[in-house]
Amino acid sequence: MEQIDWKNLGFGYMKTDHNIRSTYSNGKWGELEVHESEFLSLHIAATSLHYGQESFEGLKAFRGKDGKIRIFRMKDNALRMQDSSEGTLMAKVPVEIFEEAVIKAVKLNERFVPPYESGAALYIRPVLFGSGPQIGVKPATEYMFIVFVTPVGPYFKGGFQTTPFVIMREYDRSAPLGMGKYKVGGNYAASLVAGERAHELGYSNIFYLDAKEKKYIDECGAANFFGIKNNTYITPKSASILPSITNKSLMVLAVDLGLKVEQRAVPVDELITFEEAGACGTAAVISPIERIDDYNEKKSYIFSHDGSPGPICDKLYHKLRGIQYGDEPDEHGWVTVLD
Repeated sequence: MEQIDWKNLGFGYMKTDHNIRSTYSNGKWGELEVHESEFLSLHIAATSLHYGQESFEGLKAFRGKDGKIRIFRMKDNALRMQDSSEGTLMAKVPVEIFEEAVIKAVKLNERFVPPYESGAALYIRPVLFGSGPQIGVKPATEYMFIVFVTPVGPYFKGGFQTTPFVIMREYDRSAPLGMGKYKVGGNYAASLVAGERAHELGYSNIFYLDAKEKKYIDECGAANFFGIKNNTYITPKSASILPSITNKSLMVLAVDLGLKVEQRAVPVDELITFEEAGACGTAAVISPIERIDDYNEKKSYIFSHDGSPGPICDKLYHKLRGIQYGDEPDEHGWVTVLD
């Protein structure tokens, strides 16, 4: 194996040794299979290719100072994938199969778990899709579940630092009562044009408002939003927002730090009242927001004048990272420590 420069890893794909697969057919899931190939054979009429029967998850494994490997909130990812299966009429992967596949994938690729001092992690990608053929618009009768892993560095090159976001009202992320609350590929495909436009203008990502009225904050890129004011952690509540496991964790930690928590509709005009703001998700944990430019309204909401994260963002980020790496006590039972 060539030497990996752990401290300079980007957030991208690297081939690892093994992936884990299971096939659903005749009403039941098969045994977990270990594969070395990065490729698969797929029927040309598979429902995942034609009708978007697909979902995925993202979670991480971390090597602690003690050398032990910790997986963060694995059961929550399993349950969220089951929720996505309800929204796409796919066979549900039982929690025990999901967890067994994730643990097996991590253990078989243990040499790719970055060392503690690197600040990097092993990204775990479970994916479920319709593999059975259909030409009519209806669910498949066969499904494939795969777990693969890859070592990753920070999602943003600069790591934990503020970046600018932009509101552009000509783009919607998800329709009301649509698929926005499910972690399915179509939601991400729908964000590519807007995201690329934001990057061209020099922003780290686009900031979406609700698609119905364009009055309320929805999501920022592929992440949940939160704002801090008056010692309160405020995050939007909407049927169109993906329930971020990172956001759920931060809400609990905010209470631990003595903050109040509000999950509610957040009008875009309220942005001016926030002392700090951030985007949160598995990839970056917290991306503190420097400012949000409202492209159409020619307004700017500034949260950092010197480019540094705010004090609450900083505390929440390091508290969560500390739990993930084993430096802080896991008081909420979020971490699975591997033997």
